[in-house]
Amino acid sequence: MKKLVLLGGGYGGMRILHRLLPNQLPNDVEITLIDKNPYHCLKTEYYALAAGTISDQHVRVSFPEHPQLHVHYGEVTEIDINNKIVHLKDQEPISYDDLVIGLGCEDKYHNVPGAEEYTCSIQTIDNSRETYRKLNNLGAGATVCIVGAGLSGVELASELRESRPDLKIKLFDRGKIILSSFPERLSNYVQSWFEEHGVEVINGANITKVEPNVVYNHDEPVECDVVVWTAGIQPNRVVRELPVEKDAQGRVVLTKHHHLPNDEHVFVVGDCASLPHAPSAQLAEAQAEQIVQVLVKRWNNEPLPEEFPPFKLKGVLGSLGKKSGFGVVGDRPLIGRVPRLLKSGVLWMYKYHNG
Repeated sequence: MKKLVLLGGGYGGMRILHRLLPNQLPNDVEITLIDKNPYHCLKTEYYALAAGTISDQHVRVSFPEHPQLHVHYGEVTEIDINNKIVHLKDQEPISYDDLVIGLGCEDKYHNVPGAEEYTCSIQTIDNSRETYRKLNNLGAGATVCIVGAGLSGVELASELRESRPDLKIKLFDRGKIILSSFPERLSNYVQSWFEEHGVEVINGANITKVEPNVVYNHDEPVECDVVVWTAGIQPNRVVRELPVEKDAQGRVVLTKHHHLPNDEHVFVVGDCASLPHAPSAQLAEAQAEQIVQVLVKRWNNEPLPEEFPPFKLKGVLGSLGKKSGFGVVGDRPLIGRVPRLLKSGVLWMYKYHNG
């Protein structure tokens, strides 16, 4: 039997499983999925889990079941590409014939002293649970500082405002206006929403140090009770330690068929892959579709596609609490109720088709 090993049951890994199973997987191939959790996690909803507006159950989706799929629970510690072995914490290593690395990302702290030690995170489900515990144990009138006003920071701040209106929320943004890479009309809408709902947006921020209950903005101390870090991501440590070519962001450089240039049996999907778009669940799924095509054609001894069409991403949707939102769909900015309803619909469809 040939062994396909998937590292991580994230959005890319799940799309690969659902495309191969039940009908495209040859009888002589078995799949081993390695993940720390016994379920697929909806990472795009971690902000709501941390804010306390949804339960843990809402961000879990069961892995598919199939006689040729074996789910192995464990933490990957090292990948030995030369010997085709995956090392696991406190467990026996697992060998592979083909490997898909989808280990996701971690917070990037930009060498800010104290940031890793004294801030909360929403990068994993465990991080999000711990952040939920700290945020929702705060007394009335406590101050929460959220560092980083990208999509995650904006959604967390707005959801926390809805969950805990008694808290003082400060959102630190490096730009002159929030979400500055989005259309100006959309950025103005989100900035105004925060002003109207009593969230303090601190534009032009530069966090230089973090200490217990203190954030330093341009070296000026800002006292708070909890700090949540949403100011950038980097590939998983295991991927960062791989002796392979990487781009300026530390993501793995791949061929047009999504495998290592010098090893056609090692693929990288999702946040760890060097791709012409910002990391997202949508991008990981689009890439996974192409990886499946490569695997199936190779297993069937068929020629690989000479070129793949460019990724067609549908857009970005974000929430501002449960009743408002924002987004860009087909280059068209959307604000208000409609993008929030669209996001809820997309989430429902995903859970319906993958559950």
